[in-house]
Amino acid sequence: MIRSALGSLQSGQDSGSSVLESKDIPGLAKYMKSKECHNVFVMLGAGVSTSAGIPDFRSPETGLYANLARLNLPYPEAVFSIQFFRQNPHPFYALAKELYPGKYRPTLSHSFVKLLSDKRMLRTCFTQNIDTLERRAGVPENRVVEAHGSFASHKCIDCKAPFDDEEMKLHVEAGSIPECVKCNGLVKPDIVFFGESLPESFFTNIFRLREADLLIVMGTSLVVHPFASLVDRVPETCIRVLINMEPAGDIGELDNDIVLLGKCDEIVQQLSAELGWSEDLKEAWAATANSVESEDKPVSEAPAQTSSGVDDSATKQDLEDEVDKLADAVGASLTTKDDSEERPTKSTSLADGDSPTDISQAKPSEVSSAAEPDTNATSLLPAENDKPQGSDTKL
Repeated sequence: MIRSALGSLQSGQDSGSSVLESKDIPGLAKYMKSKECHNVFVMLGAGVSTSAGIPDFRSPETGLYANLARLNLPYPEAVFSIQFFRQNPHPFYALAKELYPGKYRPTLSHSFVKLLSDKRMLRTCFTQNIDTLERRAGVPENRVVEAHGSFASHKCIDCKAPFDDEEMKLHVEAGSIPECVKCNGLVKPDIVFFGESLPESFFTNIFRLREADLLIVMGTSLVVHPFASLVDRVPETCIRVLINMEPAGDIGELDNDIVLLGKCDEIVQQLSAELGWSEDLKEAWAATANSVESEDKPVSEAPAQTSSGVDDSATKQDLEDEVDKLADAVGASLTTKDDSEERPTKSTSLADGDSPTDISQAKPSEVSSAAEPDTNATSLLPAENDKPQGSDTKL
């Protein structure tokens, strides 16, 4: 309905016809080089960061929650619950120490988004990821909308006073819990926990999508709303492209849709070759080498190879090892320190019966397509199959 309404506003084009010569990489590259393609929007999910060594949250074998389930948490998602964080922030900060920016290197997919910006095609990159790898790849900050927040800034959860970035880094590295210098409240990164509103920037940028000529969706299953609903906010004349391991959402059902199944890094390499950008992509990715601050060897060391040159078993083992390390860190925080008795629970925006879930695969309430967004009314809600046992939460 939204696409139909927006499509009718386009002048001089038949919304039912496609400008694509073919629905494959050569066809997409030809469209991107045409005079029809000026305004490119990008949506990113966890799939663009897994090749950097960052695990997603819900994969059965390499997902974080499957491993957290064995720990002494009320439910695996509690580590991203604002209510649980108020009681015991140690599990989150144990996880944050392992995921904090500086350890992981941007992927070729992130560098491809940087190329779109360099070539003055990128209008906005919406990302579900909290890892800040878009910024580290060199995508301008004013072109990135972090729908679920990120580690890039921090504030007190009570008085909202900002917290110094270097101070936060020192606390995370030391394994200590930062407190507000003004009110002694808990401080956390500006990552959206269950019970909190999405960033205002997400809502204020939604309506720019009506300008889109091309929407590239990479590495997301399109099940988390309102993020997933962005694909329906572009006009019917917009070309929608899904780059993912599996089909997602309704992309592929319309004449202007292209579905490219496979690994994100491999597909952007092939697309770059068709565009004549191969050397540019290599240079952009090479420039990210200095983005890794950790003394540890970065997980992502070399560009993705062609499908015949990728060692899937090694990649999977790397992710499994990383998830084990993350789960062990959270487990250690539970056995060595639990201050739930020391810090009483304060009131939160969770309603009675609500149960927190994660910021990566939670299902936020839908945003009305006909009205301006109300950022104060939107909080992350659990997906129907993600409710902790015993929860009576209803969507």
